[in-house]
Amino acid sequence: MVKLRLLLLFSIIFHVGNAQYTEVINSKRPGYSDSPYSVGTGVYQIEAGLFYRKIGNYLYQDNGVTSSYNSSIIGTEVLLRTGQFLEKLELNVDLAFSREKRNIVQPDPFSETNIGLSRFTVGAKYLVYMPTYNDKTKEIRSWKKRNSFDKKRLIPAVGVYAGLNTNLLTSLQKNPDGLSPKFAVFTQNNISDKFIVLTNWIADQMFTDAREYAFILTTTYSFTEKISAFGEGHVLFPANSQYDIQFGLGGAYLLSKDMQIDVASRFIKDEYGDHTFYFGVGGSWRLDKHTDKYQLLDADGNLNEKKEGNFFSRLLGKNNDEPRKVKQVKAKKRKVKELKSRKDKELAKKAKKDAKEARKNEKKKEKDYKKNYEPPSNDN
Repeated sequence: MVKLRLLLLFSIIFHVGNAQYTEVINSKRPGYSDSPYSVGTGVYQIEAGLFYRKIGNYLYQDNGVTSSYNSSIIGTEVLLRTGQFLEKLELNVDLAFSREKRNIVQPDPFSETNIGLSRFTVGAKYLVYMPTYNDKTKEIRSWKKRNSFDKKRLIPAVGVYAGLNTNLLTSLQKNPDGLSPKFAVFTQNNISDKFIVLTNWIADQMFTDAREYAFILTTTYSFTEKISAFGEGHVLFPANSQYDIQFGLGGAYLLSKDMQIDVASRFIKDEYGDHTFYFGVGGSWRLDKHTDKYQLLDADGNLNEKKEGNFFSRLLGKNNDEPRKVKQVKAKKRKVKELKSRKDKELAKKAKKDAKEARKNEKKKEKDYKKNYEPPSNDN
């Protein structure tokens, strides 16, 4: 029997070095499946959309009593994301506001309509491990090495998530056991620059009778820099019902580096003849206030690490931002040798030789003059 968790994924990720921040918006729309990467510090992102869900027949156990219902739901989903304190840390709030008309089939038939919050979860995500890949664009000697598959891409990036499900929900969605935690592990493999594989292991509403475990496998492919598509399989293991297998398809279009729109749908039919349909459209937008952190290198090319100290040392200590006094050394003037052509060099050499020969002849003439000089005779 199908338990409704119609949550889909699309993600466009462009990596810049080893940072969490990306030059292009990294959206999680429109579902639970998530990547291990955060949006980056100084980024404030909102992801919202409209959805419609039609549940044919949902069979479950409630305190040992078999119950079933069908319903139609229309609403909006909003996810608020921001990166604060650390580049690898993301804080988020997951909300859903909907109108649900539920028809109880058994044990006692009746109908009920509720409007309000159907999901309200606050949480945090942290990147535990991020692999590095070889830059094959610099390989110019071997075509085979340049186009061969990098086995390091089989090692996934890993992130962890912890959240709290609040119970500020409608009566149809409220958990009788109250608040409950949610935990998850996210992985991502960049098989290529266009093909990405994500897996999620989720434990939701833990320590309550409504606890459930889920596994999600999602693949995304970018046809162009703006158009991408995804396919997803979702297996859900609720504590009070049979497992649920769902499949979904969708796509997204990048309007700008800070905005995208998406569409997704899902149809489920199980062995009991239960039909469930989902359709959603939405978009994502971010306010980008991210600033890069630069690393300073010394004269030898080594990383110059600056210790900031604790709060009191920064408050009472010297201002490290003041410019240091540097002794000025006047550079020596260097003689610049004028470049001459070969002909000019030969002429200069000949002129030098002629001048030397002229001086030699002049000295010889002067010497001969002194040698043969006879003073005038005094006949008087």
